[in-house]
Amino acid sequence: MRVITGTARGRKLNTLEGMDVRPTTDKVKEAIFSIVHFDIDGSEVLDLFAGSGQLGIEALSRGAKRCTFVDSAVKSIKTVNENLKITGFTEQASVLNTDSAGYLRTCRYTFDIAFLDPPYEKGILEEVLPLLEKHMSDRGIVVCEHEQKLVLPDEFGRLKKAKTYKYGKIEVTLYRVPFGDDTEE
Repeated sequence: MRVITGTARGRKLNTLEGMDVRPTTDKVKEAIFSIVHFDIDGSEVLDLFAGSGQLGIEALSRGAKRCTFVDSAVKSIKTVNENLKITGFTEQASVLNTDSAGYLRTCRYTFDIAFLDPPYEKGILEEVLPLLEKHMSDRGIVVCEHEQKLVLPDEFGRLKKAKTYKYGKIEVTLYRVPFGDDTEE
């Protein structure tokens, strides 16, 4: 696993071991960042199921202002912190060891881009997307990586499904806050 481009280009990242871990492949990561690359510069990013932190770190490498990494696994938090040191992004990051839903219920921050890559087939996306919606800026983008057979709703409050991309057994669903939508539900 490596940083694809930007200021930390080519840096190798530590990975997590075990059956519960499913790192985003370089092919899918490149596709995700092709989709959002014009929106990254200066953005506030949330890497909600951080794992090794590779998506948030890639965003920082490409010019994101700041990234909040959230994961409930202690091993993941340790790996994220190691990878932030390797890439030199420690000062631009907040790393929190907590569950995603609990974090979103108490969070007071707004994000421009959120990456969600939770464990598959557990209904987690459907639980956290309604909680995340109120934390997205008026230019908010949410990128959800999930199993192929999962069909997500067309909207969660202000978040509207823009498109679903297929990469073999993996799908990436993109939600956006429509331009000019600053209404609150």
